[in-house]
Amino acid sequence: MYKIAVIGDYDSIYGFAALGLDTFPVSRLEEAEKTFLKLVSSEYAVIYITEALAEKLERIIAKYKEQLMPSIILIPGISGNTGKGVEGVKKSVEQAVGSDILFSN
Repeated sequence: MYKIAVIGDYDSIYGFAALGLDTFPVSRLEEAEKTFLKLVSSEYAVIYITEALAEKLERIIAKYKEQLMPSIILIPGISGNTGKGVEGVKKSVEQAVGSDILFSN
């Protein structure tokens, strides 16, 4: 059975544990890289990652963007929304639909 993981700073992700998701709080970049690589090679179908952390791991995450699993989804952290998560969803929808659904004349 596939699982869902959440990775980021503790304050941003601790609430997800109450939803039954596996949380992986990280504070150092080396720790974050090691944890992320462990998650993508495990049985996690979805990995939620804070936008701030995803920005630091952008090079590593890019290697897994085209794979079917795991699905890597950016979420805002306590420091706020950088817009990267919404931008990623928008790009995915544009690819699937063939046009920008948020564009209005």
